[in-house]
Formats: sequence, structure tokens, C-alpha cells
Amino acid sequence: MEVLIKILIGIIAVFHLYILWFEMFAWETRGRKVFRNFPSDLFPKTKTLAANQGLYNGFLAAGLIWTFFISNLEWRTNISIFFLACVAIAGIYGAYSASKKIFFVQGLPAIIALVLILLK
Repeated sequence: MEVLIKILIGIIAVFHLYILWFEMFAWETRGRKVFRNFPSDLFPKTKTLAANQGLYNGFLAAGLIWTFFISNLEWRTNISIFFLACVAIAGIYGAYSASKKIFFVQGLPAIIALVLILLK
């Protein structure tokens, strides 16, 4: 079960690194392809806002990556729970405020990892 938890945490961390890159560095290029319904003239105007969101996603990724370097089991568990809960809450809020898809790509994997941690 520990290996599965680490794999899930790794996947979630990599996903948040992708979001960091996407929102901080590719908002005006890749963003136009992903958010087709968003008016094109708003991408330059919202670049700073997107970069700020990307930075926060980077912090989530950093916290999850940090768990791979914590040798104390209790600390590693607590830090994992904290950052996975942050990701889960962000996914739930994103589903509520923006798109239901966000729950499935961000919230659900974090919730599954949380459940596995709490069951071990």
C-alpha cells in the first residue's frame, strides 16, 4: 500500500508541476488551446493572475515532493495528509466554481491517496 500511496503522490505532484508551467509560462500559448471558450483578448490581461495561480500550484507540488524526503513516518504522514487535503479542497472548489472536470483530475486522486493513507 505504501508504494501505491507514493505513486499517487508522485502523479499528483507532477500534475501540479504541469499546472505551474502551464499557468506561469504557457498561459498565452497553451492556454488558448485549453480554454477555447475564453476570449482571446483576455489572455494577455489575465497573464499575471494565471501566473499567481501557477505559483500556488507549485507550492502544492513542492509540499508533496517534500514528503519523499521525510524519514520520520509520523511527520511524513502528517505532511502528506496536509498537502493532499489542500489539493482535494482546491479540486472540490474548482469543480464548484469552474468545471466539474477539475474534481476528477485534481480532487479525486488526492481523496483516494488520503483514504489510502488513513487506511494503512
